[in-house]
Amino acid sequence: MSSDLKAYKVNFVKQNEKINIEKLDADFWEKANCLTDFCSPWKTESFSKIEFRARWNAAYLYFNFQVFDSEIYIDRKDNSTDSICNSDRVELFFRKDEKLSPYYCLEMDVDTRILDFEAYPKWNFDYDWKWPKGHLEIYSFKNPNSFTVQGKISMTSLKELDLIQNNVIEAGVYRAKFSKNENLEYEPTWISWVNPKTEEPNFHIPSSFGKFILED
Repeated sequence: MSSDLKAYKVNFVKQNEKINIEKLDADFWEKANCLTDFCSPWKTESFSKIEFRARWNAAYLYFNFQVFDSEIYIDRKDNSTDSICNSDRVELFFRKDEKLSPYYCLEMDVDTRILDFEAYPKWNFDYDWKWPKGHLEIYSFKNPNSFTVQGKISMTSLKELDLIQNNVIEAGVYRAKFSKNENLEYEPTWISWVNPKTEEPNFHIPSSFGKFILED
């Protein structure tokens, strides 16, 4: 495991805390560290603030994206891979190690559509693969000035996929933002927690990952 990976500390959920995943309230997330240091190295324009939070217990890894953006673009022609890929979304990637053989991708939009797939280096994606059934739930909410996508991933599934080592999960945290260009076509701005240091936008590379440290 790379010791020099950018780190985010995931706070533990105490046994007496109330958990209602369909609307985890502000009190629940106040006990989480707030990750805000996202970047878009390939564009000079600014982008809306993103807050990511996560917590965990023996059963689940809980996560919450709040994006301070009211101009959300969703391609609703169908629920295909292409449709989700052409929509504003947030993303979590998980890997066993820097070989990325394989790694796992969760791309989620405000319609709670999930694009989950197994991936290998050089953009080799298996869209037939699905996160283990019953081990991932997501919810979304819209406010006048932001949207939230939050959910829970079972610790069982993370362990079965060999994604937790010594209380560390190697993960990437991303956002895709679609805006109209001068030709009135929607084009993406790619936003990442870790700067992959690539000339062209690319999340599917070892250098775009950091690590989640599961704190006691």
